[in-house]
Amino acid sequence: MRAVQDSMDVLHGKWKIAVISSICYHNKRRFSDILNDIDGISNRMLSKELKELEINMLIKRTVYPTQPVTVEYSLTDHGNTLKTIINNLKDWGIQHRKKIVEG
Repeated sequence: MRAVQDSMDVLHGKWKIAVISSICYHNKRRFSDILNDIDGISNRMLSKELKELEINMLIKRTVYPTQPVTVEYSLTDHGNTLKTIINNLKDWGIQHRKKIVEG
């Protein structure tokens, strides 16, 4: 149970899995791209979630010295280990929606 609790502590909340998914499916994403991918998330909440994911070493923030500054987010090697879970959740969600719609 401790391992499951550790996982839930890192991935808890409404937005973290959606943020990881956005980055996962596109490899590198800018803040505005992630914001556009996720309906209903605010700038402030996205910023908070990105910081927490970075602290947990799941994503990497890369700042490019352009004018204006460009920031990209990508999964770390550790974050890439979540791809299987994300794909399984996606597949389950597709099947679940299909089952519910079909009755």
